Formats: sequence, C-alpha cells, structure tokens
Amino acid sequence: MLTGVQIVLAGGDARQLEVIRRLTELDATVTIVGFDRLDTPFSGVVKAEWSADILKQVDALVLPAVGTDDEGIISTLFTDQELKLTDAHLAEMPKTSKVITGMAKPYLRKLCEKYHVELIELFERDDVAIYNSIPTAEGALMMAIQNTDITIHGSNCIVLGLGRTGFTMARTLQAVGARVKVGVRRDEAFARAFEMGFEPFYMPELARQAGNIDLIFNTIPTMIITAQVIAQLPLRACIIDLASKPGGTDFRFAEKRGIKALLAPGLPGIVAPKTAGRIIANSLTQIILEDNRLRGNRP
Repeated sequence: MLTGVQIVLAGGDARQLEVIRRLTELDATVTIVGFDRLDTPFSGVVKAEWSADILKQVDALVLPAVGTDDEGIISTLFTDQELKLTDAHLAEMPKTSKVITGMAKPYLRKLCEKYHVELIELFERDDVAIYNSIPTAEGALMMAIQNTDITIHGSNCIVLGLGRTGFTMARTLQAVGARVKVGVRRDEAFARAFEMGFEPFYMPELARQAGNIDLIFNTIPTMIITAQVIAQLPLRACIIDLASKPGGTDFRFAEKRGIKALLAPGLPGIVAPKTAGRIIANSLTQIILEDNRLRGNRP
C-alpha cells in the first residue's frame, strides 16, 4: 500500500486517468493539477492550482509521457491553463523525492540535475517498453490498413530495428501473413531474425532491399530512410515511422517523390490510452513501493 505517500500529478492525457485510479486504489495521497475539465470523479483526490507550494512535502511528481517541452511547458489535455515547470518548483521539492515521467527532454534533465532530484524515465525501462510495443504494433498495423489499398497478408514489409518495438512489430506482421524483412546492425540480431523466420539484412543494404516493398516500419530514431533509400521504393510504398520525433525518415524527399510517409510516435496513448495508462501506472507504483521498502517506510 502507499498509505501516507504524497504524489502530485501535473498535466497529461487519458493515460493519466489510469495512473490516478491506481494510486488511489493503493491509498496514496494524490493531488492533481491541470485537470479542470475532468468530469471523472476520483474519491479523495484533491484538485489544486499549479504552484511550488504543493511540492514542499511531495514524495513524487508525476509528469506526462513527455515530461516537458524544451521550454518547460507540461502538456495538458484537461485544462486551458498553461503549466510550466521552473526552478521555483524543483527548489521546493524534498531531496528524497522523485520526478517520474515517460521520457525527458534536456530541459527537464538539467532542472533535475541542478536541484539533485532523482529523475525516472519509465520508457527507458525494458518492461515498460516491451509492454508498450503491443499497442504500438497494433496502432501501426491499423495505420498500414488505413493507408494502403492492399491486404497486409501477402504484402512485402520491412521492419528497421529488432529492438523492443521492432521485434513485436515484425512478429505481428508475420502473424497476419506478411512477408517480413528485418534490417539489423548486429550479428546476434541477424541470427535472431533468421531464427524467428524473418528475412534479415544489414542496414547498409537497405536501398538494395527497397525495390519491391509495400510497407516500411521504422523504429530507429536516426536518419535511416534517406533520399537514396526512398528513390528505390516503388510509388505504392508507405512508410510508417514509429521512432520518436523527428523520426528517421527524409519526409521532405518522400513527399517530393509522392510516397506516403507518416510519423507516428506515441501510438500507445493514441490507440489504447487505457492500456497504456495501466502500463505506466503499474511500473510507477512498483517504483514507489520498492523505494519505500528500501527506506523502511512501508511494510
């Protein structure tokens, strides 16, 4: 249980509703900010204005999937109020507290370092990334169906990267009958792709592999689908880039060639916010529970 643990949630989208629900089930003391338009009642949850004062006794400040933008603005779906995280907020937080988010941009990292507040990025955890790969793959499959005039069954697909998301994406495409090639960099990934029944190739061969491809799914957050690669794609091809912004595709050249290229980061929160929220909530509560056990504050 989280009895006596004080948590502030600032901003967010529908995923945060599952986080609030889970924290209240565990008897945490929860304060929410940036939820003015929220109609869902949560018993015992306190709505507050955004100020440094509410962080003076906090054990954890929970921010949205992307903690802040490059100016410190916290994204909010349920209010028109602008929330900005500043030095004044971090200066009030106890040194034993944590800032928990999905992924942090340099602004948030530097702020936490400056005030020696622990920053936890949930999306860097293997378990969260693997769980999130499920709604990501389902969302990407939905986009592929919506943006092509062929069945995925029998289509020629490339998945770039055999990491946590790429592995699930390739397996999902294979399960619905696609012919799946996988672009990899490492020998062990090549061997694993072969063992799984995919057709592996090394990244430098990407342009040569692109000639008869219907769909490319990219998971690598560096420029990988270059103009040279796009020039080899048939005009029917569709690129779905799942990497974090700005993605790994030359979108300008794709548009010039008339090839559909879609940047689709953050699919879990778009296509399955309830499931994505549960994933975040479960990981977040495990972290707080373990922290309290280590300190001897909770049984």
